Amino acid sequence: MPKYQYVAMDSRGKEQKGTLEVASQADAINRLKEMGYFPTKVVEAEKPKEKKDAKKGAAAAPAAGGKKKGVNLNIKIPGLGGGVKTKVLTTFTRQLATLVDAGLPLLRGLRVLQKQEKNATLKSTIDDLALSIEGGSTFSEGLAQHPKIFNRLFVNMVKAGELGGVLEVVLNRLAEFMEKAEKIKGKVVAAMFYPAAVMVVATAILGLLMVVVVPKFKQIFADLLGDGQMPGFTEFVLSISDAIKNKTILIGDASYFGLPVFPGPVIWAIVGVIIAFKLGIKTKKGLWLWDKAKLHFPVIGSVISKVAVSRFCRTLGTLVSSGVPILQALNIVRETAGNVVVANAVQSVHESVKEGETITAPLEKSGVFPPMVISMVDVGEQTGALPEMLLKIADTYDDEVDNAVAAMTSLLEPIMIVFLAVIVGSIVIALFLPLITLIDKLGGNDGGPGE
Repeated sequence: MPKYQYVAMDSRGKEQKGTLEVASQADAINRLKEMGYFPTKVVEAEKPKEKKDAKKGAAAAPAAGGKKKGVNLNIKIPGLGGGVKTKVLTTFTRQLATLVDAGLPLLRGLRVLQKQEKNATLKSTIDDLALSIEGGSTFSEGLAQHPKIFNRLFVNMVKAGELGGVLEVVLNRLAEFMEKAEKIKGKVVAAMFYPAAVMVVATAILGLLMVVVVPKFKQIFADLLGDGQMPGFTEFVLSISDAIKNKTILIGDASYFGLPVFPGPVIWAIVGVIIAFKLGIKTKKGLWLWDKAKLHFPVIGSVISKVAVSRFCRTLGTLVSSGVPILQALNIVRETAGNVVVANAVQSVHESVKEGETITAPLEKSGVFPPMVISMVDVGEQTGALPEMLLKIADTYDDEVDNAVAAMTSLLEPIMIVFLAVIVGSIVIALFLPLITLIDKLGGNDGGPGE
């Protein structure tokens, strides 16, 4: 009798792994459900003979051209992973929900979408899903075989929809969730594009001025006024230009881009900081400090905080309203939080609920969630309308994110204009001061003999 390895969630949301000796995959799934588990992955265990054959390598192909068991390569595009863009996945989810809601069988709906899908990775994945369903697996089990495309949020919501017989409702909720998340992300990116573009162009122009234009004036002023005759502010700007040109960023003949040209200490310092930062956020403590700092950044910190709160509320509300058990839903929210500080707060909520306590106490203790959110969650718990209350909070904070992004953009524009005006104005003044000194000197020389 074959053996099947499984990964499942128990009633408390804890992941369980093991092996069952049953006749088929369907029997293994039924056995797990009888045990009170929610299966997420059930695959046939590799036989000892197949393991022995696998060690021989791939020198000889199968004579009959059959598929080898135990080999699972999720590479869909050469050199790239098997991911699909959120916009493409959202469109697929919305279309599938519409077809299922119209009464079309799930398998037929998948085949229809497979024919019209243009994304090669998703097209191949849909074919795998259809084959999995034809083989007797459930839709959620097929989704679980593609974790790079369908995350745990997607899989568990579909599983809850299958168990409750409301798959089309869950698919619609998933599509709405992804659409709103993508909308918020798009607004933030669009709002930051203009300031970022302006800063890049301004930096390039300032670099050109300091490296090419200002040094030419330095030679002219030296010939006209001589050493020690230039105003102090002009000397200061010229020294900065000289440092940028010859010492700070490039060392060598940078004036005409001759050779040799070597990176200067500032470039090495920037590279060192970037490497140290990348290594730092890979550590548990470093990532926690970085995520906590992001929530308190000037101007953009409030936007990041509101996005995190909205994401938490919408994800948890969508999962619970779709029938996912609260402990399992909290585990999923923790994994998809996108911020370690928020994830730690969700873990505290999970421990509190496991002990039979409320959600509001650990939320308040975390310091991440505003008092208004905690109060509304408390009301939702007491009235038994927690999912609806969470979704209302998410809608409210989505609107606040829109307002915060608009305010941030309107604030950044005048700040950048003033900053650039001060820098460029300082350079212009520094270049004009020697001319004024020269005019005064010439004027003094002309008036001397006539008196």
